[in-house]
Amino acid sequence: MKKNSIFILLLVLSISMTSCYYRPNSPVGSFARGGDVSWLSEMEHDSVRFYDAEGKEGDCLDIMQSIGMNAIRLRVWVNHTTGWSNKADVVYLAERAAKKGLRIMIDFHYSDFFADPSHQEIPAAWKDYSYEQICEAVQVHTLDVLYALKEAGVKPEWVQIGNETPNGMLWPIARVKANNDWQTDAAEDLQWSRYAELTTIGYKAAKEAFPEIEVIVHIDNAYLYREEFFNALIAHGGEFDMIGLSHYPMMGEWSGLPWQEMNSRAEENVRKLIATFHKPVMIAEVGIMNSEWLDGQYIGLDSMAVLSNEVMTDFVNRVSAIDSCKGIFYWEPQVYGGWRPAEYIPLGWGSYPMGAFGNDGRPSPALQTLFSATQE
Repeated sequence: MKKNSIFILLLVLSISMTSCYYRPNSPVGSFARGGDVSWLSEMEHDSVRFYDAEGKEGDCLDIMQSIGMNAIRLRVWVNHTTGWSNKADVVYLAERAAKKGLRIMIDFHYSDFFADPSHQEIPAAWKDYSYEQICEAVQVHTLDVLYALKEAGVKPEWVQIGNETPNGMLWPIARVKANNDWQTDAAEDLQWSRYAELTTIGYKAAKEAFPEIEVIVHIDNAYLYREEFFNALIAHGGEFDMIGLSHYPMMGEWSGLPWQEMNSRAEENVRKLIATFHKPVMIAEVGIMNSEWLDGQYIGLDSMAVLSNEVMTDFVNRVSAIDSCKGIFYWEPQVYGGWRPAEYIPLGWGSYPMGAFGNDGRPSPALQTLFSATQE
């Protein structure tokens, strides 16, 4: 028996299959009004403070929960040099949130840093692995994190197998292109087979730990319709329960579209994906500009706050009206005041401009709009 197989067996046997989980305050399956708060423990380490609408300092999760947040999302890195977003950090934040009755989404990047359509780097510890060893590493890593959550009394409702993977993951081993080349190109077909198999390995590991968990495949740019991607993934045997989408409607310099058109297209695509693939959709990431500048033009913070709330209101009204759209998660809403995470500094990156707290450390109107959303 392989060493990793022994580890998996011992991991499962060492954890009681208990049903003593923290209970969420909102029903499982109801509309999620969430925030990806993966930077929160680092921000608190940096002594960032948070305030409610009346200016009273408090716990960031409590403040957002008081205005309607009912779920959080946490990314998992294999081993980033900063030590954040690793297993210990994820378990700490997840348990803290679960104790408050919040629902949990776990987002596996299968990387040491941000995985997105332009970056899907193999973790440093796996860089010399064969494809078969990568498959086993994905299984072990997924089970390791999920059983650590189980041991802490946390029962995630959702899990992402990969983050923004329209081009596959764990490059170059499972890098794909969302077109039909795989039907005639053996090399493309192999890449799709690998990506689908890795997705399914993550799917089965998640179901082993939590049989009722909803497994998400997540891609970017909700305003783009990606039927070919899901057709290819399914054709190669990829297993998943839910489609996850990212939506950043105020990034007009990327898309060349006004936010109104991006929101409209995103709504249309959510409806089409549900109708075509008969799977629910989650808006796994949304971000709205929260700076003095938009598309290279100065508009000021007060004007931006008004515009951002208009953009969010329009989007929330559109997607919350879709029965099989299961919720919206704001990406790192708690960021404000020019704070930067440790991983940004050596790269020379500026602060994240789409946090949803004002410079006074209070939730913005746009965030309050999202967290008050309902689904009739």
